[in-house]
Amino acid sequence: MVPALLGVIILLINILIWIIIIQAVLSWLVAFNVINTHNNGVRQFLYLLERITDPLYRPVRAFMPDFGGIDFSPIVVILLLHLLARFLMSLQLQAVGM
Repeated sequence: MVPALLGVIILLINILIWIIIIQAVLSWLVAFNVINTHNNGVRQFLYLLERITDPLYRPVRAFMPDFGGIDFSPIVVILLLHLLARFLMSLQLQAVGM
């Protein structure tokens, strides 16, 4: 039961990493006026992604210095989530080997 639960958590972490990547790419596209934010559906989708990712970015932004408008918090959060997923995978392998 524990390996299955760890597998679900790892899957959710991987989904969250992809959400962060999608949000970062879309924010670049908005910044370069490739995506029209006047469309209500697009604006709501971007707002949804921001609502999902902002609680993850906030603690990282608190201790990172200002880089002149470049936000490195998505990269830091992805690295931390990847490390957490690797740690959980090792726990999953240990639980299966028991």
